[in-house]
Amino acid sequence: MEKIWLNSYEPGVRAEVDVRAYGSIVDVFHDSVKKFGGRPGYTNMGVSQTYAETGAYVDQFASYLQNVLKLPRGERVAVMMPNVLQYPVAVFGILQAGCVVVNVNPLYTPRELEHQLKDAGVSTIVVLENFANTLELVLPRTPVKNVVVASVGDMLGLLKGTLVNFVLRKVKKMVPEYRIAQAVRFKDALAQGKQQPFKPLALTLEDLAFLQYTGGTTGVAKGAELTHGNIVANMQQAGEWIKSKVVDGEETVVTALPLYHIFSLTVNLMIFTKAGAKNILITNPRDIPGFVKELKNNQVTVLTGVNTLFNALVHNPDFAGIDFSTWKISLGGGMAVQKAVAQEWKRITGTPLIEAYGLTETSPGVCVNPLNIPEYTGSIGLPIPNTDVQIRDNEGREVPLGEAGELWVKGPQVMRGYWQRADETAKAIDAQGYLATGDVAIMNAQGYVKLVDRKKDMIVVSGFNVYPNEVEDVVAEMPGVLEVACVGVNSEKSGEAIKLFVVKKDPALTAEDIIAFCRQNLTAYKVPKDIEFRQELPKSNVGKILRKELRG
Repeated sequence: MEKIWLNSYEPGVRAEVDVRAYGSIVDVFHDSVKKFGGRPGYTNMGVSQTYAETGAYVDQFASYLQNVLKLPRGERVAVMMPNVLQYPVAVFGILQAGCVVVNVNPLYTPRELEHQLKDAGVSTIVVLENFANTLELVLPRTPVKNVVVASVGDMLGLLKGTLVNFVLRKVKKMVPEYRIAQAVRFKDALAQGKQQPFKPLALTLEDLAFLQYTGGTTGVAKGAELTHGNIVANMQQAGEWIKSKVVDGEETVVTALPLYHIFSLTVNLMIFTKAGAKNILITNPRDIPGFVKELKNNQVTVLTGVNTLFNALVHNPDFAGIDFSTWKISLGGGMAVQKAVAQEWKRITGTPLIEAYGLTETSPGVCVNPLNIPEYTGSIGLPIPNTDVQIRDNEGREVPLGEAGELWVKGPQVMRGYWQRADETAKAIDAQGYLATGDVAIMNAQGYVKLVDRKKDMIVVSGFNVYPNEVEDVVAEMPGVLEVACVGVNSEKSGEAIKLFVVKKDPALTAEDIIAFCRQNLTAYKVPKDIEFRQELPKSNVGKILRKELRG
């Protein structure tokens, strides 16, 4: 496909950037420690670490892995923590030691945790004590030999750290009992690592950096092999895209999405570490009142999130009272941004909600809207530098502009493959190096890509294709609706019928109101036949609404 999107780039953004400017992710981190050493790097619960302090801790943790545990290059080390100060220390320390980071969702069930630890062949895990009881249940059936246990208060200073740990353990009872004989405390691991100098390794862009697990379209969790080169490429690509607004060493980014998710991992941790930003780590973003206080107490310049987070913020009565004068970028990804949410966001904050699109398999960035857009565009933006996209039909042929088809992506950010799954890799990546995204999209004459929906979520009503995103966007514009999800259910009459799950904002809202509104705004076959009201909708760890759970 001809790169027609380049004509729509923001002035000054190049079509190609040097994706091999650094030798590894570790080189990028060391560069930031050198450039921004005295600046606050990471902040959690009001306590900050400078880049220099974080760099020293990273050296100590890397030394612990290398000299105490004697882990060989390429060994898989799992990290099972929310957003706390130990997270960047652990991740950059693991990478510096030449090992591979396996990010684990702390809210995993024992079954999910066991599968991932076994599948990745994890020998060592860093786990927050709040979740150590889950690990204890599966430990004997996994290859894990070394366990490092962290606590929330570890790096908050003696007084505050002791108080936080006491409250979490004794008052809130948020640390279930566990017994893991071989467990070493995180602070003790750092102290042991400090005793011996770390011997630097010559890492390359071809070395594996992350096994980032994704459910994919099959439902079986697979590890996407992301190399140092994949992540460095995405840092360079994104850095080019945001350079008109981001000033190195001067930004404050709020990290509410969990860092173990690819969006937050690359955008918040990697890209804004490279930019020398102050990174405010939010441990519990579901506490919206607490989150709003954090936003009020800092001169924020960048916020990333998903639609449900932005929706929760605009419906919080205190959010509008924030001083938004320093805000530069509000970036939405991970799921479709709804028009109604984006419009309310712009009205309150004065800044547009910039929608981006990516996948675990693409490290993750693929498309982003230009930062100079005045309003929500309804699209996922333009392919970023060094990226090729194609929109293909079911036979693999490119479709004409304006027609829907599956989005395929090629670029230096595309994963090496799925860990130990050559068959799945062959299905996902073709001979030309294009990755099948599983998303249905349309490209317009200006090169903007509009996501229609997930291929697997498409509903077929009497032979007509219905995309849930479109129905959800319409219903979300109703003043009485807080959240909505659309799924297909079996129907004898039409094959499939449309069902909506709605969380009310107005208690007086009825199913009849919603159906009448849909009849005014949607073709007849797109109008839902069934409305079910819920107190809340099931969501993933990043707040993405889980349609598959609603389908049952």
